[in-house]
Amino acid sequence: MIKAENVVKTYNSQEVLKGISLEIYDGEFVVILGASGSGKSTLLSILSGLEKADGGHIECNGVCLDALKDDQLTAFRKEQIGFIFQQYYLLSHLNVEDNVKLGANLANNKDYRQIIEAVGLKDKLKSKPSALSGGEQQRVCIARALAKNPKILFLDEPTGALDEVTGREVLDYISKLQKERGFTVVMVTHNVNIADMAEKVVKMNSGKIVEIYQNSARKSAYEIGW
Repeated sequence: MIKAENVVKTYNSQEVLKGISLEIYDGEFVVILGASGSGKSTLLSILSGLEKADGGHIECNGVCLDALKDDQLTAFRKEQIGFIFQQYYLLSHLNVEDNVKLGANLANNKDYRQIIEAVGLKDKLKSKPSALSGGEQQRVCIARALAKNPKILFLDEPTGALDEVTGREVLDYISKLQKERGFTVVMVTHNVNIADMAEKVVKMNSGKIVEIYQNSARKSAYEIGW
């Protein structure tokens, strides 16, 4: 479970998060919606331990993040958290298998090839990122993140650089793997249609949460608008 209480964050004297309180339960698929500058990516960074809040309280899986030192936060992220960003951040000199192995090694996971197969890249094991499409590179990122066996997967605009067909494909992989493995998903996006895939939707504006609602019925990646 993730619990945020009255979280505040300031950059250059500008208050980016203005007293955020939120609860995310184990196994939930949560989408955080908001326009550019609403504070949604900053909130994701703080909930995941990438950054520290300037005020308030963050608890994640029983760990008080605001009480941890930098090295302790690094260890926490290594053990419990997976990240997928809009940019792929793949190592260009490594092939698919070796990029995914970087994540697997953090958790001493020897079964990482099953994850590569699960995201549809079994035939691309020895391919370098330059030989892959954008969707394939993002699937490598998904496999690398999941190879750590994370308890929580944080995603920041994972389809932002993808076309509709590829974006739906990537979202479908994420959704299916989440249902199979039971990890928590927290996804930031400006695409309001993706919110239809979530159990819980958190809408942000100007550094505040303006609405939280539950979807009575979740849609698949191929049922949502785009």
